[in-house]
Amino acid sequence: MKVRAPRPSQVVCINGSEIGPGTRAQIDLPLVDLSTRVPLTMPVHVVNGRRDGPQLFVSAAVHGDELNGVEIIRRVVKLSALKRLRGALIAVPIINVPGFLNLSRYLPDRRDLNRSFPGLTKGSLAARLAKLFLDEVVVGSTHGIDLHTGAVHRDNYPQIRVNLDDADAERMARAFGVPLVINAGFPEGSLRAAAREHGVPVIVYEAGEALRFDEAAIRAGVKGVMRVMRELGMLLPLRSTKPAHDPLILRSSQWVRAPSSGVVRAIKPIGARVKTGQILAIVSDPLGETETEIEAPVDGVVIGRTNLPLAHEGEALFNIGLTTGTQVVARTLDDFDPLEEYKSGATGELAKTEPEIV
Repeated sequence: MKVRAPRPSQVVCINGSEIGPGTRAQIDLPLVDLSTRVPLTMPVHVVNGRRDGPQLFVSAAVHGDELNGVEIIRRVVKLSALKRLRGALIAVPIINVPGFLNLSRYLPDRRDLNRSFPGLTKGSLAARLAKLFLDEVVVGSTHGIDLHTGAVHRDNYPQIRVNLDDADAERMARAFGVPLVINAGFPEGSLRAAAREHGVPVIVYEAGEALRFDEAAIRAGVKGVMRVMRELGMLLPLRSTKPAHDPLILRSSQWVRAPSSGVVRAIKPIGARVKTGQILAIVSDPLGETETEIEAPVDGVVIGRTNLPLAHEGEALFNIGLTTGTQVVARTLDDFDPLEEYKSGATGELAKTEPEIV
């Protein structure tokens, strides 16, 4: 892994454009044309502070149907706090533009963009897009936050995925302020793995469901991005930005699968604490003549769950994060209420308008 050097100057260079200190700019990175010859571009919003500091990229929709991150970025770039920014914020709300237009996780060739990094200039569509984003955005950055959701019909409880062997990434993960941090390796071909090779620590925020806005997840994401920026010294710290409790560190997780096909009646909600043997859901035929209880195989937290009430035998239904120390789990999860925090102005920046809710 290369060692990331400090940001050398206050000028941000993307696609041949130079954005000087104290200025903003929107740059459209050229992608491939549609079959109708209509050009596609990737929108990049640059906010360059008046004073030097880290260069943080915040990206979303590497999977085209994961929309919460798009809204998180829209709100972040409108915050008045950015007038006092040190360093630069590179905001990319939609990486996978073709997938976004098609409401699809994948690119038109059915490739997963987040398994196509570092990419190739003359490779597939996915490889070319990955190479463009890596060269124009990631390589010039010092840190990164990649925003995700669960898949279609699957919900993720707000969580950070990070490799805890990276001290800088762990610091960002803890600062983000959501209650769960999951120690995760580097999937081959992922954006996070490619960034690591260039010495750029990246954390992944997972929350909500594909093709849906989740207001609590969005607000927690906006607040988390701002917390990380304060932790990195890009914004002045606030006394109230420290999370009420340290996050719960999960070292592993386990999927619970449907023992039979049928109609699923979920009992445990997303974010619930569970003990071994507790009933997670019941699978039955439509008339309820045959019913099968699904029990938790371990103590843990429901970090992901299907929202579809129909299942085939073997289908993944619940994702349980394994943990011990239930008192710590209870305190960490019960104190997490992003909507309540925003209502009360607990962050010290109670907004007068909707984008200023951090």
